[in-house]
Amino acid sequence: MSGALLHTVFDVAAWLAAGAAVYWLSRQGLRFPAQSFALPYIAALMFGAGLGAYLFGSANLWLSGVSGIARSVEGALAGGIAAVELYKWSTGIGVRTGARFALPLALGIAIGRLGCYFAGLDDFTYGTPTALPWGHDFGDGILRHPVQLYESAAMGVFALVYVLAVLNRNAYAITNGFYLVLLFYGAQRFLWEFLKPYGTLIGPLTLFHLLSLSILLYAAIMLATAPQARPVHERAVA
Repeated sequence: MSGALLHTVFDVAAWLAAGAAVYWLSRQGLRFPAQSFALPYIAALMFGAGLGAYLFGSANLWLSGVSGIARSVEGALAGGIAAVELYKWSTGIGVRTGARFALPLALGIAIGRLGCYFAGLDDFTYGTPTALPWGHDFGDGILRHPVQLYESAAMGVFALVYVLAVLNRNAYAITNGFYLVLLFYGAQRFLWEFLKPYGTLIGPLTLFHLLSLSILLYAAIMLATAPQARPVHERAVA
């Protein structure tokens, strides 16, 4: 099976896993804001995510001296956040609406990154050369950091911890799960970017370093200003 086809297979698997996570959460006696399933909200989310994915993905290619069009998971995340926050501001929605997406996001990235790994050199998500024993040859005879697997493992660990928090009815994790996953994602992504052959913007920092810091800052502000989580029993408002 070709790398491109494997990438597609894992992309589909990531979406299915995200959908399964939404369903599982709905069976746990949790109640999330209805706004996050409203059609205008979903439309804003999808438009922003699509625009951000191609905008940042392609910009990173150009900055790295590579021609073409590309997509970026982190770009999609940043674009979706910006579009939703703008939509909420324009419609006067004051509640925090992202809680239901924490587990689907973590699972989707964990599985989707496996597709990036199997896609090989064409995906341009591989790492820099390494002498470590787990270095992987993506087809050019050079052992490289399998940074896709690093990110997949990191997000898989977050998903597992979040599931345990839900089963234990941890009110803080359930209520602020979206911002916790953003904080974790931004931190681990910032680290892995030092192991990628991307063009830099400021000193050693790439476009995705700066995007990771922006996501980190957003999540930190939202967590710092979050209302106190109430104890969770059979129902949780997140």
